Amino acid sequence: MLHDLLFRPADRRDLLLPLVARIVFAATLLGYFWTSALTKIGDGPLGLVRPASGAYAQIFPRQFEAAGYDAAQLGLHHWAVVVAGTWAEILLPLALVLGLFTRLAAIGMAGFVVVQSLTDLYGHGAIAHAETVGAWFDHVPDAAILDQRAFWMLLFAILAVKGGGALSVDRGLARVADPQSATRTA
Repeated sequence: MLHDLLFRPADRRDLLLPLVARIVFAATLLGYFWTSALTKIGDGPLGLVRPASGAYAQIFPRQFEAAGYDAAQLGLHHWAVVVAGTWAEILLPLALVLGLFTRLAAIGMAGFVVVQSLTDLYGHGAIAHAETVGAWFDHVPDAAILDQRAFWMLLFAILAVKGGGALSVDRGLARVADPQSATRTA
């Protein structure tokens, strides 16, 4: 009886958990991703399509080194991946915080983090450093790859499954598209 009284509203609407996930993302990871994106933007008004050389060093470390740290020696593929990655690092976190196309943005962020992790492990050589990679089910919860990014993926999974929740643009758009839904979910 007490359980139903306390938890049935949350079970029925399930709007709070996604909202809290979006707030936690904004409080802990939004700045991280945007700061990283800013290091990739080149100079001038075309900076979003002319990446800084550091962007290539972050995303393609071995290829950039092999090219003598000259981005012009890399191909169109490298440029496209760097530009797309920079845009993704700006737009996907913004979409999550706003709750705009939340499920799609969460899946996109999960994919981004997988690629980021593989780049860290193999491109930057973190695979050789056990303390950076970490291990699950040990007594140390702060390894940069396995431990921290597992929590990130949990946030993305919640948002991919539950959507944006309360105070999301998705919810507002749904109400505009179907005014009857406002009375059914209230």
